[in-house]
Amino acid sequence: MTKYIFVTGGVVSGLGKGITAASLGRLLKSRGLKVAAQKLDPYINVDPGTMSPYQHGEVYVTEDGAETDLDLGHYERFIDEDLNKYSNLTTGKVYWNVLNKERRGEYLGSTVQVIPHITNEIKEFVYSVGKKTNADVVITEIGGTIGDIESQPFIEAVRQISLEVGLQNSLFIHVTLVPYLHGSEEHKSKPTQHSVKELQGMGINPDIIVLRCDRPLEESIFQKIALFCNVKPDCVIENITLPNLYEAPLMLERSHFSEVVCRELGIEAPEPDLDEWAGMVEKIDKAKEHCVEIGLVGKYVGLHDAYLSVAEALHHAGFYHGVHINIHWIDSEEIREENLDQTFSGIDGIIVPGGFGNRGIEGMILTAEYARENSIPYFGICLGMQIAVIEFARNVAGIADANSGEFNEQCRNKVIDFMPGQSVDIDKGGTLRLGAYPCVIQPGTNMEECYGTLEISERHRHRYEFNNDYRGKLECCGLTLSGISPDGRLVETVEIAGKPFYIGVQYHPEFKSRPNKPHPLFRGFIGASVKNKKD
Repeated sequence: MTKYIFVTGGVVSGLGKGITAASLGRLLKSRGLKVAAQKLDPYINVDPGTMSPYQHGEVYVTEDGAETDLDLGHYERFIDEDLNKYSNLTTGKVYWNVLNKERRGEYLGSTVQVIPHITNEIKEFVYSVGKKTNADVVITEIGGTIGDIESQPFIEAVRQISLEVGLQNSLFIHVTLVPYLHGSEEHKSKPTQHSVKELQGMGINPDIIVLRCDRPLEESIFQKIALFCNVKPDCVIENITLPNLYEAPLMLERSHFSEVVCRELGIEAPEPDLDEWAGMVEKIDKAKEHCVEIGLVGKYVGLHDAYLSVAEALHHAGFYHGVHINIHWIDSEEIREENLDQTFSGIDGIIVPGGFGNRGIEGMILTAEYARENSIPYFGICLGMQIAVIEFARNVAGIADANSGEFNEQCRNKVIDFMPGQSVDIDKGGTLRLGAYPCVIQPGTNMEECYGTLEISERHRHRYEFNNDYRGKLECCGLTLSGISPDGRLVETVEIAGKPFYIGVQYHPEFKSRPNKPHPLFRGFIGASVKNKKD
């Protein structure tokens, strides 16, 4: 029978529940188990697709086109399993589904209530991910903090699941903060005790308590929490802040984390095989001796989580090349023609990631021009590709007013415009081109050199496309259309021949990068940046 693990958080938000859940997934997979992971988010948005990056961070996109919470990126990077639309559920989606069922008469005239209708919808979703993936273990993270009003239906639903599947098939892990008071020079366990008491008041007794801390804990803290929170002594696990998040599974396993989990769930599994992961972590530590400077030019640089997967993919490629990636977060709104040399002094490579809206666009266009003219490796992702096309059209093809329909609807030369079937009147949520689509690479291109194949599949999230009316003119001027959709209708990638690395892609390759398997394009980009640094 599928085993269910629920991860909750207490005291404060941002404790690393996602990393804890992802690390456990990696540990269990290394024991030969098939693992699925999902996130339950209490906010009322249907999904994070229309939420501001400043509030939510990046939107992670799965193979099947679901717009999800960024924690799913951690799950995929750690567990190395593709997730799907059953991997992220919000309060908004729950109520949306329930109300639609009520309108269709599926409740046969019953009064629709939080219990049982809302909780049943949540339970059905939790069960579905295990069925769809045939998983041995389903790890479910519940967003927010225990005590939040909006998360109560989720807590009640997972409480009911634990009773339905049996306590021997369910496990509750509670992640809490153990603060250190400098005045008295001691750690305090009382916040954890209060958080556990709150959870117990909702009918859930945690089986394992994970203690987030910035410095090693005294043995007395473990004993006190085990005693007052009614858990076994070895079920209190230390989770200390690390400089390298990929070390987290190894650190947690030093406290026998997965061994305790398997014991509590009655799972018989071999010892974890962590040799490859440990080798990768060792390689990461050695890479710190050599640095490569990468300029990330974007409009949301005030919150680094807005580009979380891009940053991680850059680091993955750095691990591969044995270098540490030092990311310079550059606000495109502050870029001017007169400060280009100063802004990019000492930069070995430039990446322009995705985004929406016209704010900071001219700074990005200046960036693409500077990279092209100075032969600095340039990697444009989604919006970054569109920027490269606009810059090339203006400054090489001589189309002075070239622009995107997204930035200037009145523009006469929209080299980037709505893709077929789209328009400004379409609702924003869930109407982008989403999920995995195939692409055919042109032989002899830099793209082929990076991928080593002519057929690929990558994840998309965009509404605007390269305008086919300008294909001929831009190709004549030297722009290589290096990746095309199989039906020939859509330009997926562009590049400029003769440059060390100047590639723009309409899709989001960062979503498929893994710490032990960096994405081919990021690998190529960082390789070119390393060479640029040496030269």
